[in-house]
Amino acid sequence: MIALVSGAVAVRRADHVVVDCGGVGYRLAVSSETLRQVPAVGHQVLLHTHLVTREDALLLYGFATEEERDLFLLLLGVQSVGPKVALDVLSGGPARELLAAIAAGDTARFQAVKGVGKRTAERIIVELREKVGVSLPEPVISVMRSDDPRAIAREGLIGLGYSPQEADSLLDGCSGDAPEDLISEALRAARR
Repeated sequence: MIALVSGAVAVRRADHVVVDCGGVGYRLAVSSETLRQVPAVGHQVLLHTHLVTREDALLLYGFATEEERDLFLLLLGVQSVGPKVALDVLSGGPARELLAAIAAGDTARFQAVKGVGKRTAERIIVELREKVGVSLPEPVISVMRSDDPRAIAREGLIGLGYSPQEADSLLDGCSGDAPEDLISEALRAARR
């Protein structure tokens, strides 16, 4: 797996860049967010990457930050979202803003993206809301571990209609080894 590419920018286009790494040029498809951070031709750049292997091609995608790459990978896991649509979604703004839109359930933000209809926008929200931990103003992507009782309890509270922030607040100070105990204690706290 190619994790990152570092070298001189050889070509800079609207949808891709070519980075010269020791005499070999790597073509990386990029979002417009990443393109804004790529310097002019001849300057050095470091891009985090993801390689998609197909029967007829090896496609390399470049990202200015690991956070953007992680969000790209999560988007690829959503039904009806391929690499092109995922890049278009990422072109809609910084990863932090997109994470906040997911947390807020802002389907309109995703419907504005070319190739994303109402159903796909709803899928993005539903499938990713529980997979990302958003703590504003510093949102971070953190894939939930299914064996962690606190994470399971948090997901349970979100399933009951609490926002991720409310679930975190309710779980603060709760003690217990089982998700059921944590949820019960959090619900008792919510009634107070």
